[in-house]
Amino acid sequence: MKDFGVGTTNPAKVSAIQKAIGPGAVIHPVEAESGVSAQPFSDEETIRGAVNRARNSIGTFHAGIGLEGGVVDTPSGLFLCNWGALVDAEGREFIAGGARILLPDELADDLRGGMELGPLMDAYTKREGVRHQEGAVGVFTNGLVTREAMFIHVVILLIGQWEYSQSSKIDAVIPDLAHTK
Repeated sequence: MKDFGVGTTNPAKVSAIQKAIGPGAVIHPVEAESGVSAQPFSDEETIRGAVNRARNSIGTFHAGIGLEGGVVDTPSGLFLCNWGALVDAEGREFIAGGARILLPDELADDLRGGMELGPLMDAYTKREGVRHQEGAVGVFTNGLVTREAMFIHVVILLIGQWEYSQSSKIDAVIPDLAHTK
């Protein structure tokens, strides 16, 4: 059985990680610092937050997993982005990203003005804790894709990369390039 440090106590993220990993592993939620702004505003910053959360949660576990949500400004508008990172006990890092969705202009303007998406979504929906439930993606896809579902996908991508890197298939599939020249 493998133990994973998880760089969050957010129920949507913790649930996504547990569902993606399955019953054969134990997760340990940890309040891990992201080292980025409360509202990451680029892919680079969001990735950095996910990696930092993974690094800051690994402890003595087999690996640490960090998930981070952010926004990315593009010529087409402001998009929601989600990134994840897995750092294993050997220090190897794996990164994967999730789906993107265009945010409404009224939210984009407030985000560009320095506000954070979580509180904006609470005000927009007139509910509390949207980020701990379906998230902005759940609201704007009418519940067809939730924050948890999006993060499950990201975690599966991370676990798959990590498992593949540990398999002996790499040696069998990739020839020794030094001997082919």
